Amino acid sequence: MTYTEVPGVRVPIRMWTDPAGVEDVAMRQLRNVTTLPWIKGLAVMPDVHYGKGATVGSVIAMQGAVCPAAVGVDIGCGMSAVRTSLTANDLPGDLSRLRSKIEQAIPVGRGMHDEPVNPARLHGFRTADWDGFWSGFGRLAEAVRFREERAGKQMGTLGSGNHFWELCLDTDGAVWIMLHSGSRNIGKELAEYHIGEAQKLPHNQGLIDRDLAVFIADTPQMAAYRRDLFWAQEYAKHNRAIMMALSQDVIRKEFKKANVTFDEVISCHHNYVSEERYEGVDLLVTRKGAIRAGGGDYGIIPGSMGTGSYIVRGLGNEASFNSASHGAGRRMSRNAAKKRFSTRDLEEQTRGVECRKDSGVVDEIPAAYKPIEQVIDQQRDLVEVVAKLKQIICVKG
Repeated sequence: MTYTEVPGVRVPIRMWTDPAGVEDVAMRQLRNVTTLPWIKGLAVMPDVHYGKGATVGSVIAMQGAVCPAAVGVDIGCGMSAVRTSLTANDLPGDLSRLRSKIEQAIPVGRGMHDEPVNPARLHGFRTADWDGFWSGFGRLAEAVRFREERAGKQMGTLGSGNHFWELCLDTDGAVWIMLHSGSRNIGKELAEYHIGEAQKLPHNQGLIDRDLAVFIADTPQMAAYRRDLFWAQEYAKHNRAIMMALSQDVIRKEFKKANVTFDEVISCHHNYVSEERYEGVDLLVTRKGAIRAGGGDYGIIPGSMGTGSYIVRGLGNEASFNSASHGAGRRMSRNAAKKRFSTRDLEEQTRGVECRKDSGVVDEIPAAYKPIEQVIDQQRDLVEVVAKLKQIICVKG
């Protein structure tokens, strides 16, 4: 579909979904964004739903301003995926051992490594900018500097909520590794600190929603946020890269006879800020639950833990600020899912997937999400499908 334009206050809202199907509270959030004096455009992806700080599935383009609550507390959250040389025929009938090996190698939930992972010991991990990256920790906001040890031990960990690690098969039977995570606790604490700082600034006092407090260009507060924001985005990228390297080590050991090889890793943020130029104007583009889909850009759009996911290639549609959806998108809140569904429902909807099937992940049940096929169909002018994946192992925190 092409987008539907809904009137906003300062700019129209371009929607790659039926506006009538969007919850009222999310539409209110979107309209509030269009009241900002710095707004230059707002694009809405088909996985749109209400979110803390700003609407999930929105792309907010502003000139000379950025909203830290719109980026959210999981700065740099995103996806990584890689195709292996393994096929379905190489896999054992019982996948529980492989799942257990991954859970041993990659801490989940609030877990962390006993000692920071040494990337120099990881096969194929690129360490060229590693020391330079960590040297930036001492320049972060003073409020988080006592977290350096924890940040080091959480590097290469999954987290909880909708974060996951999966082993998947594509339609040709090739085996893929896919994972979803972000900047862990250090990103959360940086975000919360800067959101609080933005809300104190005089120019934000008359806003319709305090979550829309912004930093503006050429101020010390903006400079400090950009420094910490871009560092946290790098942390998230490195976090996923280390987990991918750890995963590949497990796969090599478990399938020694197969001499497993791996294609180039695909990786993309979906909660982040990027400096981009449109119609001759330099903008700060915040993708809150959206991936970059510039012409030729590879991206990952996951479904739920029992459905499937897509590897896509961007078509470079500037009406969406070169963006696409970041997933299927929730159609009910976590609390609503817990009230409505049981562990028996979860078992039924994840049949054939080696994964947790207990009450702790009922809120991640597939029925709590929109149908991924419909979400993909609504953005045919944003991306083209490269591969369709179906998970056979799913690890959650």
